[in-house]
Amino acid sequence: MQTLLTTALLAFLLPCVGQAATAPAAKTNIIYILADDLGFAELGVNGADHFKTPNIDSLAQGGVRFTHFYTAPLCGPSRSLILTGRYAFRTGAVSQDACKSLVRSGDQAEQMIPTVLKKAGYVTALIGKWGQLSPSGSPAEWGFDHDFHFKASGIYWNSKTVKGMNADGSVRGDPDTYIINGKTLPLRDGEYMPDLLHKDAVAWLEANKAKPFFLYYSMSHVHGEILPTPDSAPVPAGTDPEVLLARHYNDNIVYMDKLIGKLLAELDRLKLRENTLIVFMGDNGTAKHHAPVATIGGRRLDGEKGTMQEGGGLVPFIANWPGVTPAGKVNPNVADASDLLATFAEVAGAPLPTGRVIDGRSLVSQFKGETKSPRTWAYCQLSNNYFVREEGWKLDQSGALYDMKDAPFTEKLVPADSKDEAAVAARKRLAAALAELNPAGGIKDAVGDGSGRSASKEDKKVKKAKKAKGE
Repeated sequence: MQTLLTTALLAFLLPCVGQAATAPAAKTNIIYILADDLGFAELGVNGADHFKTPNIDSLAQGGVRFTHFYTAPLCGPSRSLILTGRYAFRTGAVSQDACKSLVRSGDQAEQMIPTVLKKAGYVTALIGKWGQLSPSGSPAEWGFDHDFHFKASGIYWNSKTVKGMNADGSVRGDPDTYIINGKTLPLRDGEYMPDLLHKDAVAWLEANKAKPFFLYYSMSHVHGEILPTPDSAPVPAGTDPEVLLARHYNDNIVYMDKLIGKLLAELDRLKLRENTLIVFMGDNGTAKHHAPVATIGGRRLDGEKGTMQEGGGLVPFIANWPGVTPAGKVNPNVADASDLLATFAEVAGAPLPTGRVIDGRSLVSQFKGETKSPRTWAYCQLSNNYFVREEGWKLDQSGALYDMKDAPFTEKLVPADSKDEAAVAARKRLAAALAELNPAGGIKDAVGDGSGRSASKEDKKVKKAKKAKGE
C-alpha cells in the first residue's frame, strides 16, 4: 500500500516539477550609460595615463571591452545614431542643428529604442541629457515612460551658486531648470545635477524592479563647463586657471566613476544585478581643451571631439552581463553606435522596426564571447564628411585611404597610386562598402558650415535680428 501511495504522489508531483523547469526565464533588464565627452583614453582600463576609473574598469573586468567602437564625433548626431540605429544620411541628423528635425510622425517617422523595447513589455526611462534632441520632441514623445532631463550640456550647479571656466577661458552660468515628466523644476542653490540624476535613477529602478526595464542614463559628466564637484578640495586663491581647470576635470572623471559605483551598489541592494545587462559608452571623443592630456603610453590620440580622426569617433565601449559576458574579454572587432538598437532588441526579444533600413547589427553574440562579427567595417559621419573603417584601414568620402596600423595615434595617408597589394585590396573592399551605403545619395548638410556644430553665435544673432525685423 505504501508503495502504491508513493507512486501516486510522484505521479502527481512530476508534472509540477516539469512545469517549473520549463517556466520562462525573466527578461533581461538593460541599463545603458552614456558619458558625455568622455574619450577612449580617459578610462584606466583602456590604458589612460592620467585618469583612474576603478568602478568602470570593474565592468570591463567582468565583461567585454571593445577597442574599435565608433560613433559620430559630436553629441547630437551620436545620440540620434544610437537611438534610431540608422546612419545620419538616412535620418538627416548630420549635424547638431539638424537633429532637431528628426521626423516624429507619419510614414517617415523614426523609431527610437524605447518604442522598440516597449513592444516586448519593457518599461523605459531617460534620465539625464536630452540636448540637441529636445526640439524634435520630448523624451515622452519618443517613447520613454519616465524622463528626467535637461536640455543643454554640462549642467552641474545653479548659476547663482557657482560659476566656472569654459575651455576657452570664458565664464558662464548654467541653466537652472530641469524637467521631470513634463514638469519644469528649478535647480536650487546647493543642488548638484549629477546627484539629482542618480537619485532619480535609483528611485525609478526601485519602483520598477518587478518589471523588465530599459534605463537610458545620459550623464552630465564630463562635458564642460568644468566645475568643482562636491568632493573637490578647496583651491588656494590665485591658482593658475589652467591648473584649476585640469584639477577639476580630473575631479569630474573621478566623480562620474563614483556615481557608477554607487549605481552598481544599488543594483546589488535591489537584487537586480544578476539579471541586468549594463552597457557603458562615451558619446564622442575628448573635448579639444583636454585632448592633449588624454594619453596612453605618453601618446595622445589623433584628433578630438568634432574631428574625423580617431580621437573624434573612437569611444570607450563596455558590456557587462552577469553569467553571459566572459570576464575580461577584449574584442578588437569594429562596431558602431547603430548597433545598439539591434542589440537591445535581441536582448529584449523585440522585433526590429519595419519599412526602413536598420543599419545596426546585433552585438549579442560578441557579448557572449564570439570572436566573429556580423560586420567587417564601421561607419562614421559628421556633416558631409564620412568614412568606413576596418581594423587596419579607413576610406573617406574623398577617396582617401589611410593605413591605420598605428591608430589611434597616427593615420598614414596611402598614395592614390600605391601598388601595395594590401592597400589596393583594402581600397577595393571599402569602396564597395561605401558604394553599397551610398551616403552621397542620402540627406546632406545643406545649411551648416561643414563642421557639424551648431550655428555660431554670430549667425544666431543675425537670424534673431532678422526675425525681430520680420525678415
